[in-house]
Amino acid sequence: MNSQSGLPADLSRFGNVEGYSHYPKSVTPGLPAPAGGGLLKWYDIAEAEAPVTHKTSAMAQRFLAAETATGRLNLKGELGFVILHRCGGDFHFLLVSSWRNANEMWETVYAKTAEAPDFSLFALPGPHRATFCVWELAAVNHERLAFSRYLHSARDDAAKRAYLGDMYQGGA
Repeated sequence: MNSQSGLPADLSRFGNVEGYSHYPKSVTPGLPAPAGGGLLKWYDIAEAEAPVTHKTSAMAQRFLAAETATGRLNLKGELGFVILHRCGGDFHFLLVSSWRNANEMWETVYAKTAEAPDFSLFALPGPHRATFCVWELAAVNHERLAFSRYLHSARDDAAKRAYLGDMYQGGA
């Protein structure tokens, strides 16, 4: 241990995943989606060479509409955002985040595998579990800042339109 920094002298065993090579993905905004009484911004995340297909996006939108219509997901007039992330091949996460209790982000996670006919709730085991990956955090950070600006506003219709129009697009 280095007494001045509190860090071990050798950091070679930390933060490495053998065989992993990081690569770029893009965040592409879509049209806002009304869902369960809420209004959500929409983002697709994927590699440029393998974007989210229109078929998968339409399936995700139908699934979200069904989840909220049945009440399994109740967004109670909330604002928020959706991330449809093509993780590789035909595996997709559908991350539904809403702003609740004035300033808290709540999330429901769904997934679709190549073998599954549709999206389904994604079970997250254990007390220490995944939240967002580095690519998703590009959109999440933008949304945090955009919603903070909204909270500092008059929160009237103009402010809501400004929030809903404030979308991230770019590299992740």
